[in-house]
Amino acid sequence: MTKAFISQTYPRLTVYSEENYRGRSRIYTGNLGIRNTDNILDGIESLRFFSTSSNATLVLFSRTRFRGSFRVLRGNRSIRDLDDYISGNDVESIISTNQRLTLAQIRRIRDSGELPPGYRLI
Repeated sequence: MTKAFISQTYPRLTVYSEENYRGRSRIYTGNLGIRNTDNILDGIESLRFFSTSSNATLVLFSRTRFRGSFRVLRGNRSIRDLDDYISGNDVESIISTNQRLTLAQIRRIRDSGELPPGYRLI
């Protein structure tokens, strides 16, 4: 008898093409940045963010390439509608990580457009 080992990488970000977790979906794992949400499923309208780490950070930006205003969320989240989510602006780019990003680190990413080492860029 063979044993099956299932390895999952966290955090897990599930994005949906429609509000309320409907439509087409795609799952991303590990530390990553989505540079332009319109390039994924013709636009991300809702999402679920899950991690086993309390340090997990989800950063939502109002402009592409991690620019503009941002909103920082810690821990597991489900967002049924990303429209007007950041001070009346839609979410245009996202960072999903198991690390606890500080506001200073997030501002550096916003200013440079560069993700920290070990992150995948999508």
